[in-house]
Amino acid sequence: MTVARTGRTAVEKPEYRLFPVEVTRVLRLGPSFVRITFGGACLSEFGFGGHDQRIKVVLPKPGRALDDFPEGHDWYPRWLDLPDEVRPDLRTYTVRDYRPHDQEVDVDFVLHGLDDGHAGPASTFAASARPGQVIGLLAPDRPGSGRMWGCEWAPPASADRLVLAGDETAVPALAAIVESLPYDSRGVVCVEVPDSGDAQEWARPAGVDVRWYPRGGAPHGKRLTEGVAGALRELRPVRDTSPRATELDDVDVDTGVLWEVPEGATGSIYGFLAGEAAVIKRLRRLLIDEHGVPKQAVAFMGYWREGRC
Repeated sequence: MTVARTGRTAVEKPEYRLFPVEVTRVLRLGPSFVRITFGGACLSEFGFGGHDQRIKVVLPKPGRALDDFPEGHDWYPRWLDLPDEVRPDLRTYTVRDYRPHDQEVDVDFVLHGLDDGHAGPASTFAASARPGQVIGLLAPDRPGSGRMWGCEWAPPASADRLVLAGDETAVPALAAIVESLPYDSRGVVCVEVPDSGDAQEWARPAGVDVRWYPRGGAPHGKRLTEGVAGALRELRPVRDTSPRATELDDVDVDTGVLWEVPEGATGSIYGFLAGEAAVIKRLRRLLIDEHGVPKQAVAFMGYWREGRC
């Protein structure tokens, strides 16, 4: 048994295994979103983590089978060694919902690049998915919570104001987080999507305001940045003037990874930013440099980089 220690608590680390699943339902949620429900008896052992849990979707190459994916502890180097024409595609997605009694998992896909011929393998799959198709989900083998289960949402108990922001790629994570919030939560959720028809209705606490910003041809992130700036003016965070609070690493989003989730965050406000890396970098500076949100109270995740599949 592999054990990790969090403070004084020993936690059994999950193993990540391949769950062969079948498409059971396909639901179009809007112009840019499709929800695919996957089923399989193996999902009774699925390690659900809740909140913004990330898993890998495993897509066999056209004409190939899921058997091409190497299993076992050393799957990753063996997957890398496979020829390009054989190697299944891996993409990271968020669990939108898990129903253990029905042995089903929902994953919401964004339909990128279908009109201009730049769609990646996941968008291509989602656009034509039909019941009966078999793919794989790479996920934990036992339930749990926290980073070992791919979950980054960890606001401090002291946070009484939340600022969540993201683009369409963050919609499933934001939705799952909002629907899990305590009834007395307060805050603003800003979401930029390609089309007005992409706005969704989520169950939410009365004190949490979800605001949708259709892009409408504007540059990616422009509407989101404006929305977050407005939300911060309303929330009026208390400025942290300590020198360390505003020292930000200048991450090159073209070569580096823009991803940091502070541990042991404290304070009355907590920010959670996810989406296109350059936009998230700009939003992080907006929160910390311009509105004084403490650096240790902002989680940020560059899910993707514009111009790359």
